[in-house]
Amino acid sequence: MHEVASEEELTALVGEPKPYTRDKVRTALHSWDREWLAHSPLCLVATSDAEGRLDVSPKGDPAGVALVLDDHTLAIPDRPGNRRVDGFHNILRNPRVGLIFLLPGRGDTLRVNGRARIVSRAPFLDRMVVRGNRPRLALLVEVEEVFHHCAKAFLRSRAWEPESWRPDVLPTRARLAKALERPDEPLEVLEEHYGPAYAQRLYGE
Repeated sequence: MHEVASEEELTALVGEPKPYTRDKVRTALHSWDREWLAHSPLCLVATSDAEGRLDVSPKGDPAGVALVLDDHTLAIPDRPGNRRVDGFHNILRNPRVGLIFLLPGRGDTLRVNGRARIVSRAPFLDRMVVRGNRPRLALLVEVEEVFHHCAKAFLRSRAWEPESWRPDVLPTRARLAKALERPDEPLEVLEEHYGPAYAQRLYGE
């Protein structure tokens, strides 16, 4: 095994990016970025603590998972979850975040990098109510870099092609929880917990 240990060696192996790829990063949201964010229901939030330990957390809502406040600022609501809030703990130690916004069915993505803060009181929280749930917290992101990313990964993975999906190749979520997380709970209890009613409790109803 040979480890690539320098930027020079890396560049020699993969080559230089084309100018339009190298220079596509912007520092403010374009009107098309705002449209993308208004229609995106899913965001992946990458954070790192002070020692460099990483976390990536998905955030989902109806279309418009992120609220655009202006061309340099967006906010992502925190919804009821497992209360680990790993990303929030990281942000308190290191405010840098990387975001990927997806549109189901499209392979290209919108990437946003910036600095984040956790807010508990802000007028815009009233604009984030979904199914009666007003978030107690939101991630406020100051945009430093924004750009669109090509579709190659999704085309290679066929992620949006239903004929390629194999959701039953692994045990159900209930069986995984029984084996890995909650061995003392009866399987039938876990199956009920992760059953149809699970989707009805997404916003704490």
